[in-house]
Amino acid sequence: MKKYNSILKYIFVMFAALIITGCVHDDKYDEPNLDNYQCRSASYYTDPANGYEKWTLAQLKSQTASTAITKKAYVEAYVSSSDETGNIYKTLYVQDNPKNPTQGLTISLDAVSLYTKFPQGSKVYLDVQGLAITTYGGVKQLGKITPAGTRVPEKEVNMHVFRDCDINTRAEIVPKVMTLTDMVSLNDDLIGCLIQINNVEFDGRALCTPYAPNGVTVDKTIGEGWDAANKKYLKTAVVRNSGYASFANQTIPGGNGSLVAIYSKYNSTYQMYINRLEDVDMETHKNSAGQIDSYPRLDGVQSNPCQFSATGLTVKTIAEVKQLNTSANWTQITGDFYVKAQVTANDATGNLFKYVYIEDVTGGLRVNMNKNDLFLDNRFRLGKDVYIKLKGLYLRNVNGEIQLGGLYTPPATGQPQFGQIEEPEIYKHFFDTNTLARPVVPTERTISSLTTADVGRWVKFKDLQFIDGDLGKTYAVGTAATNRTLQDCSGNTIILRTSGQADFGSSDNPKKASATEVEGGKGDVYAIVSIFNGTYQLWITRLTDIDLDNPRCDGSVYTPLPVLYKDDFAAGGFGADWTTVNVAGPNQFWNTSNQGNGSNYYAVVNGVLGNINEDWLISKTVSLVGKTKAAVSFTTDVRYSGPALQVYATENYTGNPATTTWVALPASLDTNTAAFGDWVSSGNVDLAAFLGKNVRIAFKYTSTSSAAATWEIDDFKIKGQ
Repeated sequence: MKKYNSILKYIFVMFAALIITGCVHDDKYDEPNLDNYQCRSASYYTDPANGYEKWTLAQLKSQTASTAITKKAYVEAYVSSSDETGNIYKTLYVQDNPKNPTQGLTISLDAVSLYTKFPQGSKVYLDVQGLAITTYGGVKQLGKITPAGTRVPEKEVNMHVFRDCDINTRAEIVPKVMTLTDMVSLNDDLIGCLIQINNVEFDGRALCTPYAPNGVTVDKTIGEGWDAANKKYLKTAVVRNSGYASFANQTIPGGNGSLVAIYSKYNSTYQMYINRLEDVDMETHKNSAGQIDSYPRLDGVQSNPCQFSATGLTVKTIAEVKQLNTSANWTQITGDFYVKAQVTANDATGNLFKYVYIEDVTGGLRVNMNKNDLFLDNRFRLGKDVYIKLKGLYLRNVNGEIQLGGLYTPPATGQPQFGQIEEPEIYKHFFDTNTLARPVVPTERTISSLTTADVGRWVKFKDLQFIDGDLGKTYAVGTAATNRTLQDCSGNTIILRTSGQADFGSSDNPKKASATEVEGGKGDVYAIVSIFNGTYQLWITRLTDIDLDNPRCDGSVYTPLPVLYKDDFAAGGFGADWTTVNVAGPNQFWNTSNQGNGSNYYAVVNGVLGNINEDWLISKTVSLVGKTKAAVSFTTDVRYSGPALQVYATENYTGNPATTTWVALPASLDTNTAAFGDWVSSGNVDLAAFLGKNVRIAFKYTSTSSAAATWEIDDFKIKGQ
C-alpha cells in the first residue's frame, strides 16, 4: 500500500529532546562539556609527514560536484550554527572567519546534538578526502555519496570533522549585518554564515501564530521597508521553523527589530534558520539611545497586535451576531463588537476547507478564512475559546446559512463578492484567550426536531444508520463532495456530506473518504448541522464522529463484502498474478515502483513523448461462482497530461487484448495531473454482470505523440459474497 511516512527516527529523537527541554522558554542552556571529545590541532595538518594540503572554503566549494574528493586536503572553519534548540537538524553550518566572513558552507551529517561536540564558535578542521560537494535546492553542501543519500554517516563524522584541541580557539561569531535586499545570488558565497537583519518584522500572516505547529516545519515571512501606497513590504524573505524546535509553540513576536539567523536559500527563495529564540529581538528592541522602538511597526501597527482588550467594545452572542445580517447581499459589521466562542469544528481532516465553526450557548456560526490548515493555529484548535473582533467583517446568508467572512474581488469580474477573511487580516480579528481547550459538548437533537436555530451547532443524533442503498459505498467518490443518507428508525432522513479530499487517518495510515466504506450498523452520529436551500445536511470532522456498532433498526447485522483477492504490490513485482502486454509503442510495460515511498510499492506505467503507446495490465482470474454480490476497488494517482486510464473486465480472456470482449467499468480515477500524491479511490465498482463467472480486471494505458501521462495503481481488491 502506498503511504507517505513521516521520518520516524527523527520524531523519536526529537520527542525525547522535547521531554527534556519542553519547559524551557528562554533558550538558555548549560555550556556543553567538551572533555574527552576527539580533537586535532593545527600542527597535525601542517606537519609535512601527514601530507595534507590546505584548502579554503572557496576551494572546497569549487570541487567537481557529486564526485568523491581524492586529495588529502583539509579546511579550517568556524561553526556558525547550533542545533541545541532542535530548529536545525543533522546539519552543521560553518564559515571561514568568526567576523566578516566571506564564505559559508552547509555540511550534511547523519548525526544529532552536534552542539555538544561542535558548539557555535568552535574552530573545526574538515578532513575532506572521501567526501563530496553536492547541490540541494541550489545550495552547495558537503557530504558523502552513499546508497542512503548524501549525508556523512554518523559513524564517519569523527573521521571528517574535528574540533580544535585548543579550547581557546573558540570564538564569538559576530553576525554579518545584511539587508533583505542583499539576498541575491551575488552573495550566495555567504550561505551558511550567521547574519543579522535589522529593522525587519514578521508579516501579518505570521502575527499571533506560533513559530511552528507541533511536528510541522513551516515558513514565516519577514519584511523590510514599506510601500504605503500598495500596502506591502519592499522586500521579503523566509524564516523556516521546525515544529520540533524547543521554541516552536512560542508566539511570533509582533514588533519590529532585528533577527540573527543562519543564511540559506532553497532554489530562488532566500531563507533563514534561527539558532535560538534570544536571537529574535522584535518586542523589546532598543535604538541607539537605549529606547524601546519595536512599535510602531513598518506597516503602522502601533502596539502588540496579539493582546486582546475589550475596552470600548460591546460583547455579542452568536445569536445576536446573526441578527446583524440585514441585507440580501451582505452586511458589513460597523459596530465595535466582539464575540467569545468555542471552536467546535475545524479542518484537521480536510473535510472542512478554509473555515471553522464556533459556538456559544446561543448557537453556532461558520467562519470563513483564506488560510490552509487552520487547525495548526492555536486559536483554532478544537475546543479552544477565541475572541473575535467583529468590526469590518461581513455577514451573508449563503443558501440558508448565515456565515461570517470577508469580501474579495475576483479578477475576472472586478466585482466584490462575499467570501473569506484574507490571511493577512486574521490577526486583526482573532485572539487567543490563552486558556486550555475544553471538551466540545454536543446539543442532542433528532432529525425531526431540527430547526434553523441549530444550523452551525455541533449536534448529537442517537440511533441513526445509513440507508440500505448506501451500504457498501465509500463516504465520497473521487475528489468531489458526496452525499450519503442517514435515517432514524422512524424513516426520517438527513444528508451526510463528505469531501473527497478528506483523510480521516494519519500520514502513516491514511483513511481517505473516497476509500473508506460507510459503517453498516446503527448508533450515534456527531456532526455540524448545515443547510443548503432548505435541506439540512451534516458534516463530520472525524470518523469517530460516527459510531454505528449496533444492529440495524430491523435487527439485522450488516457484513461488508469479504475480500476475495487483493494485491497492494507491497513486495515489488507482479509475479504470476498479473499479465503485462505491450501492444503499441516502444517496448514499454507496466512495472512496480517505490519511488518516494520507502518500501511500499505500487504499479506504474508512463509513455514516451513522441510515441503512441498502448499497454495493458491484466489481473489473474478470480471466481465469482456462487456469489450474489461482487465489486472491485483500487486507488489511482496520475501526473502529467495524457489520455485517461481505461478500466475493463472480461469473463473470457483470449490471451490477446485485441480479440477479447471487454466490458468498460465506470471507476472514479484521479484527475489532478499537476502533482503526485493525491490518491483517489475508485469506489466499489459493481461486478454484477459477472456473478457466477470467472472475471479478470484490466487496466489499459494509452499515450499519444504529444501527451504521455504517468499512471499509478495501488490497493487492488476484488470483493464478493
